[in-house]
Amino acid sequence: MHDSLFQPIQLGAITAPNRILMAPCTRTRAQDDGVPSAMMATYYAQRAGAGLIISEAVGISREGLGTARAPGIWTAEQVEGWKPVTDAVHEAGGRIVCQLWHMGRVVHPWFLGGEPPVSASATRLEDGMAHTPAGRFPYEPARPLRIDEMARVVEDYALAARGAREAGFDGVQLHAANGYLIDQFLRSSTNLRDDDYGGPAENRVRLLREVLQGLVAEWDAGHVSVRLSPNGDSQGADDHDPATLFAHAAQVVQDAGAAFLELRQPGPEGSYGSTDVPQQDAVIRKIYKGPLVLNSDYTAEAADADVASGRCDAVSFGRPYLSNPDLAERIRTGAAWAPNRGAPKSWYYPSEEGYTDYPTLAEETAGAAA
Repeated sequence: MHDSLFQPIQLGAITAPNRILMAPCTRTRAQDDGVPSAMMATYYAQRAGAGLIISEAVGISREGLGTARAPGIWTAEQVEGWKPVTDAVHEAGGRIVCQLWHMGRVVHPWFLGGEPPVSASATRLEDGMAHTPAGRFPYEPARPLRIDEMARVVEDYALAARGAREAGFDGVQLHAANGYLIDQFLRSSTNLRDDDYGGPAENRVRLLREVLQGLVAEWDAGHVSVRLSPNGDSQGADDHDPATLFAHAAQVVQDAGAAFLELRQPGPEGSYGSTDVPQQDAVIRKIYKGPLVLNSDYTAEAADADVASGRCDAVSFGRPYLSNPDLAERIRTGAAWAPNRGAPKSWYYPSEEGYTDYPTLAEETAGAAA
């Protein structure tokens, strides 16, 4: 079934055997110091049937990580901790790239020794509460990154890519979506600057361009991909003219020669965020000529149709992969998808529960026959 999804695809330097990708999903199972735990190797290896696994978001620096028990890749210990994970995925026949994450203003000062987080401008995330080991607190105002700090941020990304390569990943993905640092520079609601990094869209994509150039110089374009969320509000980051903005962003990704571009695009009925802002993939598809991956609330049927029609080249699935470690096999055979148990609380437990304890279709079948 769904033949279009089971054709191989070249994603830069990576040959993927199918077009069903695992989207990045934060799971908070790392140790307190950001070093991956042993259970993470089991979790990712269980999902190696995906054409490609995009890892959960991985912090590039202490400054950029504001989620307890999320993994990092800026210390030698963190790099070493990722090696059993990538080894396990490869031994299971899979491929995995590391999503590089700087949260910008979404980092609470608790994680920074009381210092304010950094962003494009002195803005604050007004909605929601920051979760810290000391409790839940309102987000605090960010301070704008200075011009003389931009090179250091670019270097932080490049060093993280070097760590990912050393750790055995098959590539990296720049997280430029969902209202985090790069997205805060892209969007007019969070970028209030009047220098070379602010104002018109061609300036607001400058940090995206510089970071991509740094990543490509550190590894190469065939090992570097990008994630954007080009429609609607993402954690208070929004834009008055998304078509123009993301046309410029797509040109930056095209100029970098990125291996693939993933777009998270919720619709009006989105189950994890929704928006009436039109999806931008048609605009982006005219500019970015590499493999385009779409994401958000896909069924197998819709994914197959969009790949078959040429709207995209692959589809990434996030939440379905939490409870279906063998999602690609379930799609291939037309089997039912298991629901998430205890979601969303169990998504973030620091334990195996709701993480590595979901059975495969084969295990379900064997259990029913016993």
